[in-house]
Amino acid sequence: MDSDLRQAAVVALSELGRSHDYRDRADAGHGLAGFAEMHEVIEPLLELVLDPDDTFVTRRTVEALLRRMDRVGLAIVARALPAANSNHSEWIQTASVDVFGVFSDDRDSAMRLCEELSRDADNRVALGARLLHEFLAEIDPVLRPAERGRILP
Repeated sequence: MDSDLRQAAVVALSELGRSHDYRDRADAGHGLAGFAEMHEVIEPLLELVLDPDDTFVTRRTVEALLRRMDRVGLAIVARALPAANSNHSEWIQTASVDVFGVFSDDRDSAMRLCEELSRDADNRVALGARLLHEFLAEIDPVLRPAERGRILP
């Protein structure tokens, strides 16, 4: 892993995240999600999740964070949720359905992570994890584990 190249990519994507064009900001959120484990991308990602000008940026960034299917991505989304207005919350919920609406085991795994995060020392993360857990609990995934390999007629 080349840390200098990773750092350069983070710097470039963070700069793109400050663009006036919503498409640039959405692409930046999508790209930065891949580096979410790096401390310096947390604030830029939070800003993109709660983009004040275009909820497409919110949806694209949240989708990328949730598609990581890990604690880091869920924690960033959870941290943003308490500060989200109703419009942002709706798009965060929509992204959650897009990501976790297919396989029940993916949704269930995310719900377990949210339960763990609901005990986080950071109150914003804990509260947001409870909210995200509520979103996930409302999702009825299309496929259950026994159905994954089955070909539908």
